[in-house]
Amino acid sequence: MKEKIAIPGPNGTLNALLQLPAAGYAGPVTILMHGFMANLKMNPIKSIAAALEKEGVATLRFDFNGHGKSGGRFQDMTVGKELSDARAVLDYVKKRFPGQKTALLGHSQGGVVAGMTAGEFKEDVAALVQLSPAAVLKDDALNGVLMGKHYDPANPPETLRLLFHRVGRGLFLDAQKLPIYEVSSRYDGPVLLIHGKKDRIVPYSYSERYHALYPQSELVLLEKEGHLLSKCRKEVVARCVEFLKKNLR
Repeated sequence: MKEKIAIPGPNGTLNALLQLPAAGYAGPVTILMHGFMANLKMNPIKSIAAALEKEGVATLRFDFNGHGKSGGRFQDMTVGKELSDARAVLDYVKKRFPGQKTALLGHSQGGVVAGMTAGEFKEDVAALVQLSPAAVLKDDALNGVLMGKHYDPANPPETLRLLFHRVGRGLFLDAQKLPIYEVSSRYDGPVLLIHGKKDRIVPYSYSERYHALYPQSELVLLEKEGHLLSKCRKEVVARCVEFLKKNLR
């Protein structure tokens, strides 16, 4: 069962999709967060939502501000704004499913947002999954590089063209000061990290650092996998489902 939802957010209305295993469902929920320049309809998020529904677990996936069908302009998007989007969605889930366990799962930049949200609201998060978490975004901003394009990190451009999008100066300035690991490491619940060893966008060493900081985490490194986790999709989905079912009981 799928229900389209519009969630009021601090950066515009958030387009969301609630996927329920049955009518009248009152159980745990996993919030799914996509990556940079992606949306709620893309994999691996979409495949994980379908698999969890079959296993009796509800999911809520949404478009971050400036992405997909959510409000806001892409060039105004920052990780800080995505964190405030995530907080709004977490608040919605807590009110819609009171007393139920909630897990967070994020891919790439969404993995960074999921980790920081879990660290900030650890009492509300029963489990955390980070897929190819893009903590490299801070180092890239400090070094003045984004997806192969270079700029002066001390004076970032007002906008930078990337494929069909323009990113704004605020993205770079925000990323340069993000306390990614400091905030994420506050989370002391169960964590699953999955990263491809052939990831050319985010080296797997960033997941190794997360793994070293969390008090109870499992790190899965896939030898032949890249950033999008598309070659071993079935294994990735199966590991996520197994982990979430175990920790959301």
